Amino acid sequence: MISDNMQTRTVQQSRFTARGSADNPRIEGYFALFNSIYHVFDGCTESVAPGAFTDSLNGDVRALINHDSTFVLGRTKAGTLRLKQDSTGLWASIDINKKDTAAMNVYARVQRGDVSQASFGFQILEEEHEERPDGTHHFTIKKVRLFEISAVTFPAYEDTAIAARKRDISNIDWRMSSRTWKAAALKRLRAIASK
Repeated sequence: MISDNMQTRTVQQSRFTARGSADNPRIEGYFALFNSIYHVFDGCTESVAPGAFTDSLNGDVRALINHDSTFVLGRTKAGTLRLKQDSTGLWASIDINKKDTAAMNVYARVQRGDVSQASFGFQILEEEHEERPDGTHHFTIKKVRLFEISAVTFPAYEDTAIAARKRDISNIDWRMSSRTWKAAALKRLRAIASK
């Protein structure tokens, strides 16, 4: 289902670290991984397909802490956040402002490993749904509009993301039952008309 609202996903096995020097501190690494399975809730998973971020790489994206828009670490428009994607996922490099004590504190927390997980905020533009033989559902996110990436303290799916996926599945189930009912009704009408 295409979403009009921003959603967030947390990378369970983040790959970003503090890099650079005291004169040039940076946080770098992967903030989204392609083909990695995200467990939304029991019976529902999703993954991000390679290339999903292509249209967002030249957009105005922010690097945040815990998705807090008042705590900006970097921004693509300012040249303090650089993004690229490869076969692994979405990679970012954030230049940390040495004059910003709060940003340097985050850098130190990442350096020590106290903050080690990544997340991204986005809008789904294109996806595919698969209902598997065991009754579980899997969504493959094919194209997104990326708003932000975040270093996060606690990884978790937000209740809004879970509710949105449950609503997607309900809509799919309703459409499938509606199609089944229509097919059965058409079959009955044809049987009556052929008599």
